[in-house]
Amino acid sequence: MDSDEVSYEPVSVVAVLGEMKDTAALMVDLAYSAVVFEDHELASEALELEAEMDLLQLQARMSLVMAGRRPAEAEQLAPVFGVVDAAEKISDAAGDVAGVVRDEMGLPPAFAATLPAAVEPIARLELVADSPYADRTLGASDVETDTGVRVFAVRRDDGWLLNPTRETTLCSGDVLLCRGPVAGLARVHETATGEPLDDDGAFHGRDGADDTTAAGVTDSGSPARPASTASAAGSIPDLDRAVETVVTMKDASELAVDLAYGSVLFDSVELAREVRELEVEVDALQSRFEAWALRAAAAVDDPVALRGLLRIAASTEAISDAALQISEGVLRGLGGHPVIEAAVRESDEVLIRETVQSGSTLDGTTVGDAAVETETGMRVVAVRRASRTDGAAASTVVDDPPANGDSAATDAVDRRYVLSPPAETALRAGDVLLATGTHAGAERLADWTG
Repeated sequence: MDSDEVSYEPVSVVAVLGEMKDTAALMVDLAYSAVVFEDHELASEALELEAEMDLLQLQARMSLVMAGRRPAEAEQLAPVFGVVDAAEKISDAAGDVAGVVRDEMGLPPAFAATLPAAVEPIARLELVADSPYADRTLGASDVETDTGVRVFAVRRDDGWLLNPTRETTLCSGDVLLCRGPVAGLARVHETATGEPLDDDGAFHGRDGADDTTAAGVTDSGSPARPASTASAAGSIPDLDRAVETVVTMKDASELAVDLAYGSVLFDSVELAREVRELEVEVDALQSRFEAWALRAAAAVDDPVALRGLLRIAASTEAISDAALQISEGVLRGLGGHPVIEAAVRESDEVLIRETVQSGSTLDGTTVGDAAVETETGMRVVAVRRASRTDGAAASTVVDDPPANGDSAATDAVDRRYVLSPPAETALRAGDVLLATGTHAGAERLADWTG
């Protein structure tokens, strides 16, 4: 049999789905890290994982076909097929982003300056011999639990250890790629290297406290972003707008994926509707981006230099489409299949929903003051407001976007969900947190919510 040929083997659909979810997320991390660091090796790793995803998709499809023999089973398995296809599309999109680096398409200087502010803070550091982390496993070091920082790739000698586990032993000379809150990254950097984190290029990314508006979302529900700081005298306004739009699309599409898995895991129509609204917003942003990019092309010296930007914009839009596909079964009343729920729960990066209890650690504080991400390793992707009895305005759910597209109509409705909540987001008893992170972090956040 040819090495590229695949035959049916009995496999756990739960395990394959979980691996697909984790691999797709890792590919997105590697692809955007490759762009930020202009790293061809990271881009190559992302592209190699794309081939592995193709194999995983075939294994999942064959197992699902064997499982569905009756109409009732076909109806139950339809959402599972949707999740399989969506994970594959996310990996394809990540591969396209990595291809920007591999093919040396180039990116406008404005994008190179703005993208690090759109990427969750990441650090690239080399482990020294006398570090407390050296010759210890990630689990024994409690890096994620203590700092909120996740080591998502380790370069050792001439190869990469991708998606390291708690059992992975760190060695002197390892190059670690980490992501997490700025405060946590600073602690990990000093512990790993013996030196404080400075502005020498080891660190790139945003602090979530500064990344969104006070409301946490734009009028239509996507994460809001401040005006770009990349613009300078002599810059091209249309190109700056195009860059800012792509960055917003990236944030919105990744948020949509988190919410989509949440909608399936918790069989939540509300979350699925949020995903749908985000997908509509990304489509609108894509249209605006195309207009600004075409106008900018007439003003730049070399329009070919916009190829990379066009590729990334198309990839982010594809990710938002995939997110909607994940939640499609919930939107259409098919609910979530136990296989999907088990896969999401057992994946390396878990998604949880916790209610803030009266008198708990989080009751009466804010996301920033509590340092949730730094102290627990969990990233809060959404806060569902409880009905207030303390004088605060009660929230309502936006069931559907206004039929006439009138943004003013959207403005008039308070959203129950605060998406990508900024640091100043107040937390009260009854609020429901949707958070993603590690299993250990999930346990700690559960303790904090009471």
